[in-house]
Amino acid sequence: MPPPAETTPPLFTADFSFERRPGKSIALAVRHNVGAHPDRPPLLLLHGFPQTHAIWHKVAPALAQRYTLVMPDLRGYGDSDKPPSSADHAPYSKRAMAADVAALMRGLGFDHYFVCCHDRGGRVAHRLALDFPQAVRKLMLLDISPTATMYAATDMAFARAYYHWFFLIQPEPLPETLIGAAPGFYLRNKLGGWGSRGTSFFDPRALAEYERCFTPATIHAMCEDYRAAAGIDLQHDAADERIQCPVHVLWGERGVVNKLFSPVADWQAKCAAPVTGRAVPSGHFIPEEQPDSLFDEVSGFAR
Repeated sequence: MPPPAETTPPLFTADFSFERRPGKSIALAVRHNVGAHPDRPPLLLLHGFPQTHAIWHKVAPALAQRYTLVMPDLRGYGDSDKPPSSADHAPYSKRAMAADVAALMRGLGFDHYFVCCHDRGGRVAHRLALDFPQAVRKLMLLDISPTATMYAATDMAFARAYYHWFFLIQPEPLPETLIGAAPGFYLRNKLGGWGSRGTSFFDPRALAEYERCFTPATIHAMCEDYRAAAGIDLQHDAADERIQCPVHVLWGERGVVNKLFSPVADWQAKCAAPVTGRAVPSGHFIPEEQPDSLFDEVSGFAR
C-alpha cells in the first residue's frame, strides 16, 4: 500500500515509519518505530475526535526512548480507510474499531501491549480491553468517563458543553452538510474548546494535518462514529462486562470531565481491579497541552 500524504516539514522524525497496514477488514494508516529497539515493550496510542495520530507528536520522542510505539489513525479518521456504513452504524462501532487495532497489533507481531488513549480512542480502547482481554496489559485513559455513564448523566450543563454528542448523531446528511459549509471554522472551534483556552498550544503543523484530514469523507465517518456511540455501542456496553487489566485515568482540571464527572469512580464501576488517576493542569487535549506530564504518567504506569 502506498504511504499516505503528510505535512512538510513533517511532525515526526525519520525514526518513525509511516505506512498503511491491514486492520480487521480495512487498511489503517499508522506511524510506528517497530523493529528499532526490539527489547522495548509495545505501546499502542489511540487518538480522538477530531484529530489523527498527530496528537502524539510532542510526547512520542520521549516515549520512544522506552517503548515501541504504534500510532494508528482510527477507522474513518486521518488517512485510514472510511468504509461504507449501515443502518445500525455497526461499521463504526467501537467493536469494529477495536478489532481493527487488535488485528494491526497482531500483524506487527504483538500479542500483548500497553495502551494509552485519548477521547474517542479511549472508547475504542474500552472495547479493546473487553473483547481482547489477553492483549491489553495496562490501560491509560485520557479525559473521558465511560460512554454510557456520560449519556446517563445528561443534564443542561452536559448538553451545553458536549452539544456535539447530540448534533453529530442526527440523521445524515444534516450534520455533514452544516459542518461541510465551513469545515475549518468548525474544526478550530472544537479544538479550541473543552477547557483548552484556544488553539495557541497546537503546533501549526499539527493544525495543518487536522485540517488536511478534515474532508467530507472524514466528517461523515466521524458522524457515524458518534451515531454508533449513541446506539449499537450502548447495546454492546449493556452486557456489563468488567475490564480486567489495571487502569489509570488522567483528566484536564479545566475540562468538562473534571467539572461534571468523577473519572476514577466512573471507571471503577467498569473495572475489576482498582482504578487510579488524577487531574492534570490542562484542558481536554492533554497530549499536546501537557506532554511532559503525560510522559511521566505513562512511564510510571506502563511498566
